Order: sequence, then structure tokens, then C-alpha cells
Amino acid sequence: MNMSGQRLSIAALGGVHEIGKNMYFLQYANDIIVIDCGSKFPDESLLGIDLIIPDVTYLLNNIDKVRALVVTHGHEDHIGGIPYLLKQLNLPVYASRLTIGLIENKLKEHGLLRQTSLHCINAESTLELGSITATFFNTNHSIPDCLGIVFDTPEGTVVHTGDFKFDMTPVNRQYPDIHKMAEIGKKGVKFLLSESTNAERPGFTPSEKLVGAHMEEAFVKAEQRIFVSTFASNVHRLQQIVDAAQHTGRKLTLLGRSMVNVVGVAQELGYLNIPGGMLVEPSEAAKLDSDKIAVLCTGSQGEPMAALSRLANASHRQLQINAGDTVLIAANAIPGNERNVAKIVDNLYILGARVIYGSRSELHVSGHGSQEELKLMLTLMKPEYFIPIHGEYRMLHHHSQLAEDVGVERDNIFILKNGDIVESSAGKVRQSGRVPSGQTLVDGLGIGDIGNVVLRDRRQLSADGILITVITLNQTDGKMLNEPDTISRGFVYVRNSESLMEEINQLVTATLLKLSPADLGQWSIMKQTLKDTLGKFLYERTKRRPMILPIIIEV
Repeated sequence: MNMSGQRLSIAALGGVHEIGKNMYFLQYANDIIVIDCGSKFPDESLLGIDLIIPDVTYLLNNIDKVRALVVTHGHEDHIGGIPYLLKQLNLPVYASRLTIGLIENKLKEHGLLRQTSLHCINAESTLELGSITATFFNTNHSIPDCLGIVFDTPEGTVVHTGDFKFDMTPVNRQYPDIHKMAEIGKKGVKFLLSESTNAERPGFTPSEKLVGAHMEEAFVKAEQRIFVSTFASNVHRLQQIVDAAQHTGRKLTLLGRSMVNVVGVAQELGYLNIPGGMLVEPSEAAKLDSDKIAVLCTGSQGEPMAALSRLANASHRQLQINAGDTVLIAANAIPGNERNVAKIVDNLYILGARVIYGSRSELHVSGHGSQEELKLMLTLMKPEYFIPIHGEYRMLHHHSQLAEDVGVERDNIFILKNGDIVESSAGKVRQSGRVPSGQTLVDGLGIGDIGNVVLRDRRQLSADGILITVITLNQTDGKMLNEPDTISRGFVYVRNSESLMEEINQLVTATLLKLSPADLGQWSIMKQTLKDTLGKFLYERTKRRPMILPIIIEV
């Protein structure tokens, strides 16, 4: 019997209306299960911010109900936020073998490994999490060990696909378990949450197997050194690069911290097979003949500090790219990164390298299913209700149209914003209410301490600079002891603007003289008056709005 409060709620804390920081949760009565906790990189508007993670206020407010974090796979947009979550909420983490290896790496860096309980699961596992049971099925994607999750709840079955494609010839022989998916659909699925990354792309996503042949061909044709940049997490691609190097008798060296980390974990766990003696240190690689070495590096997205960017700027400490070297960029630019990648490609051409990049190079295939695969998942699962996830609004919109095409009722499709809740109570389903959601900004060691006010200040500083005016007052009678001292940074160059600085000092003096004796005693009034007067004057004179900081010293 369904008692009050016995309802199932489903919500996204990150990952809808955006690419990245995926995080979802299910709640039935007093049990909350969290799925994934990813991060995403900031755009130019978030000055100085290193990382964006989901806002977990709702989970912190319901700390005693959160039973587990279940992770679908090991990509940054699904695991990048885990250390920050665990600092605030120590909960057990369930994930597959490689995913656990990658999470352990992160927790080691954050000094959290000892106090976290990590549990290794696979497609055969069953988790009893309060009133909800979780089982799993294998999918494939551009990283090994990807799982879809089936939650059995008193209100029906909820399936979360994780990231997937249907690659029938996967490089690592981890086939998508279509039989199991069909069985799950046969038993009945109330809600399907399915990823939407390639919902705009018709047809099928090609198999990873195609890339291997093109990679080998590029290695055979290269006459000097080969530099290959790809996503460190794409372990199948790394294996193809190792195989091509072995086939052409080249040694391999790794550049970039994430590349070294992932190769270490993948090798240790047996996901990556590198022949003994093939890996050499960068310092040793520099001494080898140019046709005997391949360099595997990070930076396929044009990240300014990554190895490929440094090589392209000729600022890498250990290796440099020479005319005639071949550079393979085995990844497509993520939307938003195209400019950075184009800049690097330009620089590589300037150095005289042969560059093979972009979708025509056939050195990359997507890890996400295109429209026909999304339809296949919908058809196998036959859900009564559908929630497209993992994508910007247009992707969610296209995915919901695909769901209608394969027979899901239009009224049973929910396109959510982060924080929206869909609930099912006594079999009735509706969209109801919101939980707090948004982005938490990570800057250095600070988590969430940089808010809108600080960012507004940074924007102002970056656009118009700062003007500091120091005023020295006599403690006894409050009179000015000497001329104000005005300092400019990023506003005007003082030496070239002496007359303007003189006018500023005169204005400061005149403003203070106009204040009544009562106001002179109150620093906040003095500072605000100076800010207003100077702000108006400077905008009239320069059409700039620097940050104005009056500093008052009593002697």
C-alpha cells in the first residue's frame, strides 16, 4: 500500500541544458541514491576559476538519507566532482574496476583515499540500497567498463543508461549487452533516463575498430617523429596507438600528467597491454632516431597548459617538434574549444609539421550513439516515461522527438532543467517542484567560496583596472595631513597621465572638504562619497569604470 511520503522522485543536479558535470539522484521515501558526480571546465566569463562542479545543497540537507554514489563510467564529466563531494559527504562509492582505479587516483591527490569506502561492481552485481535495488548491464563507450543501471523501486523500474553507443566490433571485446537490455524492457520500464549527446546526428556512430586501421596507416607513412594527442581516458585508442607503434618498430613516450596517470592505472589493471621496454622517458626519447619514437600526449582540446600546446609553442622542456614531424590529433574539438585547437594547428604548421586532424582524418570516432542507436535503446527499453539527459537543450529536444517517433507518448516525456523533480506517487507521474541546483566554482583550494560578487569584481578589474587613493587624516581634528596618493593598475599608465592624476587628487581633496564634520567621522560615508564622485568624473573623462578603492589612514 502506498503511504504518504512514499513517492519516487527523480532529479538532475547537473548534466541537463549543458555538457558536463553530470549528476542525478533518485529518492524513494528515506533513501537517496546519487548517480555520477562530474565536473566541467569554465568558459572565459568565469575568470580564474579552475573547475565547475554541481551544487549539492540538497544532499547535504538530507545527509542521513543518502545511501550511495553509483558511478556509470570513468570520464571527468562523471567523476571529476567526486573528491569535492566526498569532502562534504562521506558516502560509499560503487563503480566498475577501471572507474574505481581512476577515482582512486583522484582521491589520492586530495588525500581522501583512506577514509572513502570504494566498492567494485560489474554487470552481474546487485546492490540493496534501502528500498531501492540496483542491478547493471554492460554498454560500450570510449572508455572501458561502462555500465547502465537498473533501479527497482516500489513505484516501478528506472533505467539510467550512462554514456553509450552500440559498437558491435569494440576494440576491447566489451560488447553491448543487447539481450539483457531487451529482457529489462520486457519486464517493464517505468522511466528511462538516456544520454543525448549525439541526438542531432543521424545514422549510426562508426565503430572504434575503423580508427585502428587509419592510425596504423598514418604511422607507416610518417617519416620522422610522430606525436599523437588524444583523450587520456580513451583506453581503446591508447591501445591502438601502442599497436601502431609496435607494428612500425617505434618506442613510446608519454607527456602530460593525466596521460601518465591513466596509462599507469590502465596498465596495472590489465586494460592496456604495452610490450616490455616500449615505454621510455621523455629525456631518453629526445636522443632516439626520429623514426624510432612516437610521443603520446595530452592537449587534444587545445588546453593552454597541456603538452601539445607547449610543443606547438616550442616551450616544452624536454621535446620539440621539428619540420617534417607528423602530428596526429585523434579527437574532435568539444564545442567551445574549436578556437584553441585551431590556434595549435596553426602553430604546428608554422613549425613545419604534417598535421592530421579533424573529422575527415578518420582518427577519431565519437563515443556516443547517434540517432539510430538512441532509437534502438528506446525500443529495447520500451519506457512508459522518458527523461532525456546529458546534453544541451537542443540535444534533449531532438532526443525527445526521437522518443515520440518510436512510440513514447508526448505527455510522458520530461525535458528537465537542473534541479527539476519528476515524481511518481501511487502510479501517478508529474513534474513537481525543484531542489536547489546550480554551479559550485572551484578556485585553487577554495570550493564554492567564489560567488557572483567576487566574479563581478574580477570582471571589473579585467576590463577597466583599479584606482586606489590613499588619504591620511589627522587623528585629533580629522583634517587631511597631506595630498592624497593615487595609484593606478590596469586603468591608466601614471607617467603618461600626470594631469589626470593631478585632477583626481584635487577632486578627492575638494570632496572631503565639502563633507560635514559629522560625516568626516564616518569612514563608510567618506568612502562611498569618494567612490561615487570619482566614478562619475572618471567615466566622463575616460569612458572607463575602474574599481575605486579609497583607503583612509589616521595618524
